[in-house]
Amino acid sequence: MEALLESLANIGWITILMVFVGTLFGTVLGALPGLGSIVGISVALPFTFTLPSAAAIALLLGVYAGSIYGGSISSILINTPGTPQSACTAIEGYPMARMGKAREAIGWATMASLLGGCFSCLIFLIFAPQLADWATKFGAMEITALVFLGLSSICLLSAESKIKGIFSGLTGLVLAIVGQDPITGEVRFTYDWYPLMSGITLIPVVVGAFAIAEVLARVDAITRTEELNPVKCGLMKLPSLADIGKRWKQLLKSSFIGTMIGVLPGAGSTAAAFISYGEAKRSSPNRENFGKGEADGIIASEASNNAVTGGALVPAFALGIPGDAVTAIMLATLIFHGVVPGARLMQESPATVYSAFITLTLANILLIPCGMIVMAMFSRLLRIPEQIFLPFIFLICLLGAYSARNNELDLYLALIAGGLGIAFRYFGISVAPMVIGLVLGAPFEYSLRQSFIISEGHFFTSFMEHPIAVFLLALTLLLQVGPWVASLLKKRKIPAEGSGL
Repeated sequence: MEALLESLANIGWITILMVFVGTLFGTVLGALPGLGSIVGISVALPFTFTLPSAAAIALLLGVYAGSIYGGSISSILINTPGTPQSACTAIEGYPMARMGKAREAIGWATMASLLGGCFSCLIFLIFAPQLADWATKFGAMEITALVFLGLSSICLLSAESKIKGIFSGLTGLVLAIVGQDPITGEVRFTYDWYPLMSGITLIPVVVGAFAIAEVLARVDAITRTEELNPVKCGLMKLPSLADIGKRWKQLLKSSFIGTMIGVLPGAGSTAAAFISYGEAKRSSPNRENFGKGEADGIIASEASNNAVTGGALVPAFALGIPGDAVTAIMLATLIFHGVVPGARLMQESPATVYSAFITLTLANILLIPCGMIVMAMFSRLLRIPEQIFLPFIFLICLLGAYSARNNELDLYLALIAGGLGIAFRYFGISVAPMVIGLVLGAPFEYSLRQSFIISEGHFFTSFMEHPIAVFLLALTLLLQVGPWVASLLKKRKIPAEGSGL
């Protein structure tokens, strides 16, 4: 309690100002395709060297939270995920916007982001030591089982056609293995073209498959003189307490999934969003509306990917293990200011840790005003005639795809992914499973091959010796077989009732 009070005393006006500046800056960058957390943190990093430690961390945390949330705004308004973790938000948010519910869709995204982020901070403050200990128990076997659980969501996202969904997922997995072998370093599927050695990254594929494909589809509609029903939006409309009360289970479950996945080093917010979205599509009472503009899908995606922010700081602060590039930069900033992350940080500098999570909570609260500011900017853009607006969006997409790595290859990848997205639309194939395959393909291959090496040829025997891995695999089977069994029982029950017995 004394450390908590001390941390509150350390939060002065400059810290609060840095949280707001960071959150607004991160929200703007997140809304622009391809410019996400890493770019925002990298730009903000030099400014932290002249700030006090609390204000420096506050600035980075604001950028972190704002950039993850900002992707939802462009996902909903123009079907262009600003960040990969907002891809699921576009699946439900854009149809809502086309139905004239853009204000409500962004309101749900904002509220889910706020509650998910605050939930993860609360969980950290209460259970940080226990969560850190739990994270250390995840080895190669456990990560393999967890990623396999994420890959199984491909089937949950492909209720209309399992074959098409699996084909889309396999396409993503094939793209994920292009480049250097993660174990041996051997080059694969590059066809002696040097640029492909670095592999196919997620941002150009997401930008192409969602944003460029949408631009091409709308251009085609214009040339065929079809009515486009352009998106219109005004001020954000936050859900009422009554609406939140109706969906509190989805909010809580998605926040929990995001927090737990965030605690695991290297898992990431994109994987959390897809796993949470797949679970929501399986269990939501409104699952029939998924893909048509369902708020539960937005809640699942945004609550989970923002809950990762608090969860990801657990291994960073408690173990000194960065979960991704963003937390790695934060750890470097801590060290620059004389704070050494690790097991002794909670005992030696608890006020520093509490200050970080209080400022992260404040950053999540500030998502509401920052979201309103950015939404006002986008609402002005949407008033531009589409003949002018669509080429502008197309150029922004190419800029975002290129700026991620400053690699010319990513421009070609974005254009190819755009063509692939159009082809998928024509044949009624969902793009989401392909993105899941690309996101989870590399960690699945790496952890699976690590597991084979560690087990020395006795994979299944060694696997059974890891109870967490066995539990995750059993959960995967239950999620896949459960709906089929329930459907079978329902079909048997209906004839029995009809027979009057």
